Amino acid sequence: MDTSATEQSPKVTLLADYEQPAYLVDEALLQFDLDSAKTRVVSTLTMRKNPQGPEADCILDGEALTLVSLKLDGKKLEGNQFQRTTSQLLIPNLPDKFELEIITEIEPDQNTALEGLYYSGSILCTQCEAEGFRRITYYPDRPDVMSVFTVTIVADREKWPVMLSNGNMEDQGVFDDGRHWVRWHDPHPKPSYLFALVAGDLHVQQDSFTTQSGREVALRIYVDPENKHKCDHALTSLKQAMKWDEDTYGREYDLDVFMIVAVNDFNMGAMENKGLNIFNAACVLATPETATDDDFYTIQSIVAHEYFHNWSGNRVTCRDWFQLSLKEGFTVMRDQSFSADLNSAAVQRIDDVNGLRSMQFAEDAGPMAHPVRPDSYIEISNFYTVTIYEKGAEVVRMINTLVGDEEFRKGTDLYFDRHDGQAVTTDDFVKAIEDANAVDLSQFKRWYEQAGTPELTIDTNYDPIEHRFTLTVTQACPATPGQATKQPFHIPLAVGLLDKSGTSLDMQLEDEAEPHHGDTRILSVTEASQTFEFINVSSEPLASVLRGFSAPVKLKYDLSNHQLAFLMVNDKDSFNRWDAGQKLIINILLELVADIQQNNPLVLSSLLVNQFERILTDKKLDPALIAKMLTLPTENYLAAQMTTPDVDAIHQAREFLKRNIAVSLKGLFNQTYEKLSVKKAYDFNADDMAMRSLKNVCLSYLVASGDPLQLQRCLRQMKQADNMTELLAGLRLMVDQSGLERENALRSFYEQWKQDRQVVDKWLAVQAASTLPDTLIRVKGLMKHEAFSIKNPNNVRALIGMFCRNNPVHFHAKDGSGYRFLAEQILVLDKLNPQVAARMLGALNSWRRYDEQRQQLMKQALESIAEQQDLSADVYEIVTKYLAAE
Repeated sequence: MDTSATEQSPKVTLLADYEQPAYLVDEALLQFDLDSAKTRVVSTLTMRKNPQGPEADCILDGEALTLVSLKLDGKKLEGNQFQRTTSQLLIPNLPDKFELEIITEIEPDQNTALEGLYYSGSILCTQCEAEGFRRITYYPDRPDVMSVFTVTIVADREKWPVMLSNGNMEDQGVFDDGRHWVRWHDPHPKPSYLFALVAGDLHVQQDSFTTQSGREVALRIYVDPENKHKCDHALTSLKQAMKWDEDTYGREYDLDVFMIVAVNDFNMGAMENKGLNIFNAACVLATPETATDDDFYTIQSIVAHEYFHNWSGNRVTCRDWFQLSLKEGFTVMRDQSFSADLNSAAVQRIDDVNGLRSMQFAEDAGPMAHPVRPDSYIEISNFYTVTIYEKGAEVVRMINTLVGDEEFRKGTDLYFDRHDGQAVTTDDFVKAIEDANAVDLSQFKRWYEQAGTPELTIDTNYDPIEHRFTLTVTQACPATPGQATKQPFHIPLAVGLLDKSGTSLDMQLEDEAEPHHGDTRILSVTEASQTFEFINVSSEPLASVLRGFSAPVKLKYDLSNHQLAFLMVNDKDSFNRWDAGQKLIINILLELVADIQQNNPLVLSSLLVNQFERILTDKKLDPALIAKMLTLPTENYLAAQMTTPDVDAIHQAREFLKRNIAVSLKGLFNQTYEKLSVKKAYDFNADDMAMRSLKNVCLSYLVASGDPLQLQRCLRQMKQADNMTELLAGLRLMVDQSGLERENALRSFYEQWKQDRQVVDKWLAVQAASTLPDTLIRVKGLMKHEAFSIKNPNNVRALIGMFCRNNPVHFHAKDGSGYRFLAEQILVLDKLNPQVAARMLGALNSWRRYDEQRQQLMKQALESIAEQQDLSADVYEIVTKYLAAE
């Protein structure tokens, strides 16, 4: 019987309703007859009832499929023997074991959602996480159904000379009609979300890696032929990741070949499909001429991340999508550690925390706040969030901190050995750490269960007679949707004590026989209020709290500007040096905002100028850390520090501070810039990246000084640059300068790079971030430019996303034009690519925090979206939560 689905509000999926699958798939044989307009898929599934599952009919997921035929154990099923809706195929009365043959047809070139099998340029490729496989064939499309896949692909040999799938290639051949075929077999059981297929006329760059056990693994990167010169860095990064994972976690790769494919149209950064990683081209292609230092760094990190998934996500996968952070949080923590080991550990930690504070803390404070392990969802794609990934990584990092490095490795070894080939939960991960080390992490698991950002209040007292220093920690966590009250978290708090000269003091707790030697010790905070008493403290110390950002918390620690300035130049912890400086800058900026609001004259802080001068002239300090310490907090982050953000005053205050620091230290910025302007061939390494970073920070201050000669210096850097890092740094500064030179610079840049899609996205993003008054008009004009397609997620992120998320002074224009623009684009995108549309909505996450006029305008924009008929589940879930939140 063939029925259509009843129109209704999207279904809510609850963690509490989880049941094991009623049926399992032991073997999946797939045959694809490829064509971009119509692809035929023959799926032969060897299935059986799950002895641990419920007594239920067999339900297979399927969307946007044409069902050609259905056979049970070789016999065709008629229409009255099954039921079909727009999203499922239900087959009743099945035996305990059976074979199901399903023939479906799909239309890849009509698939603008970029889920399942779709057409990207001249490449056919797949994206199946989270629920894309159901757009290929009917299947129990859930992560706890794991099967051994064998895939045969047939296609026109001239059009699709390269045909790839998961695992090892078993056989291939050519038909008389000019078509050819290839068979791939993956011996490792996997869920359908890890399935991958790619076909196209692709260039392959090859290398190899010898594992610690002596096996040789073929490494291959497939790209469009015009990008064949951009693969070296990704291959180097892959080999670095493979060695690091062996050395650090004892994990060896398990197939004969590891493949990466770069595609231009991709909703995510990359996907860890077993043995066949599919990457957004922007996250894998790089040369010094076309990619910045940040691009090289990001590619190294993402290549490692997807490779590390081979164990933390593929060999051991998640039981259900509520457990998404089981693989993502753990793997992000692993790729962050990898990047820290290969580059500047201090800068890596600062960047990680900057992202967390800027985006995840805002998510925790908004209507989409959810635990690291959510309780419910309407559309799982909406939960690929910074909470799942970045906060999830912090949770795993805290476990490592609490148990220690060697103990954490013992725990992960047990986890991988115990659960290899299984689909498991975050509880299983924590249990493995507990069992390997005889520790109790039951209270710690609240980090997985409770949403929100805990707030720690620090109070200190020193008794000069008893030489006793008391540190009291009080923790609280604000209410979040569905969680009004929170139980105390288990928080590792890294603390150091400094005397007035900046020397570290020993830290002996009252109940200890011996003092703790070393700069830092970890305090285990488990109560709502907890006091730690240190004895034999020779002089009054200044406590350096939350070193290395040992927990994802907000800190209320009442330090004066002078104390922050002291820590900025004396703290032994690099992260806390940077953090003290940021807090000092924020205090000064918020004072300037208040002066602007009260029409008071603005005065530059001599304290901050003095500290900047000390940092700039500190020859012992890592130039990369200097660059970070001289960089002012973003306007978005400053807005997050205010109860009611004043967008215009924040912008004015930040511009005033930067301009006046630039004028005060112009000579020193000039001297440093010239010193770093040594001509040498580009190399991607930590030292050279640090030099370029500091050089470009100095240039940004010199241009901010208002001296017209500095614009000529900026143009000269662009003209002489032999790498994208220095070229783009100059262009970013020029787009904020009105006049002919700006337009000439933009025109010249585009003419030089218009054939390179990744570089053109940089050109779009630079203009979207401009502070000039006509930016929204320019953005709208660029949407009609030949370089832009609203069907391409990278274009959308570069232009619309950059404007709405990273240009607050124009996005939050008082007339509401920015909000209306976003609403219009979301409604267009929702019909094409609901995932991308939903992610664009994040720009309105904090709408209730703004002044009454802006709140009303943002609400109108959200309501204009909510009023539309046939919204996707992706957009419906977010917009209704935004409007419902109090």
